[in-house]
Amino acid sequence: MEGIGITVTEHLLMHQKASPAATGRFTSLLTELIFSAKIIAREVQKAGLVDILGLTGEVNVQGEQVRKLDEFANRVLIYRMQRAGVLCAMASEENADIIEIPDRYPGGDYILVFDPLDGSSNIDVNVSIGTIFSIYRRKESGRAYVALDDFLRKGSEQVAAGYFLYGTSVMLVYTTGDGVHGFTLDPSVGEFLLSHPNIRIPERGKTYSVNEAYTPYWDERTRAVVDYFKSPDNDLGKPYTARYVGSLVADFHRNLLNGGIFMYPADRRDPAKPRGKLRLLCEAAPLAFVVEHAGGAATDGRTRILDIQAAALHERVPLFIGSRADVERATALLQGG
Repeated sequence: MEGIGITVTEHLLMHQKASPAATGRFTSLLTELIFSAKIIAREVQKAGLVDILGLTGEVNVQGEQVRKLDEFANRVLIYRMQRAGVLCAMASEENADIIEIPDRYPGGDYILVFDPLDGSSNIDVNVSIGTIFSIYRRKESGRAYVALDDFLRKGSEQVAAGYFLYGTSVMLVYTTGDGVHGFTLDPSVGEFLLSHPNIRIPERGKTYSVNEAYTPYWDERTRAVVDYFKSPDNDLGKPYTARYVGSLVADFHRNLLNGGIFMYPADRRDPAKPRGKLRLLCEAAPLAFVVEHAGGAATDGRTRILDIQAAALHERVPLFIGSRADVERATALLQGG
């Protein structure tokens, strides 16, 4: 019917033969994720009207203050996904350990890793935030239980990854390895409709995103990278424009559509976090999976993000992600090239 867009489920079904991950059970998994995101989006949109802004007084496994909406998003995702019947286990940025599926619920062969509300420090000031997710298939181990090594994988083993963006509109961007597609929530029908098919990030951007307030804590090569993007003598022939929101999913989304590079390098601010702030499994790997399937690149300054074997559930990693030419130039400079 004219004027009616393609929904996520319809899109999955149309591409099912080309996407090995797009099985009926995968469709059920994504459907539950979408329903969870709709609930979270509803609360985000009315956050200023109810008592879910501010801090809870608790500290998460990362040593960060937990915000009320963070806690709400985490509870929604755990509650819905435990009952979805398609998962064998989950991991969240907010939880120290693996989240098991209770025996009273049916299980499945998929593993879900998520950041329930990325950019939550911006909640109180109405800046775009999001939910990042990563999906793996369970290892063929012969075990009846899920162990830590089922999670400690290379990002290249993901079967799907993406994010929900809660901004001026609510968007879902995801890939199963067969292109990157964006869907926008139409509140009048309550469905995510295809709005950005086959997203391709420009080969080189015009924007760099990094928190330059941390310059004193960077090493010489990291400073050289940022100086390159600010210089009129770079490959672009003029300084890149600085754009930094401080919400990873928002900065990444802008650069995915328009081109550019996001950087969160290692720094010396906190001896307990020598490899920076961002988490490999729930932030860097899923976004790297997305950007590579859109034609971009992601490294830790030396190694392709998707080639890094996770050593811990909450492992941190430096991140340089975005347009391929920009990431390759940054990586070369970091290696002394």
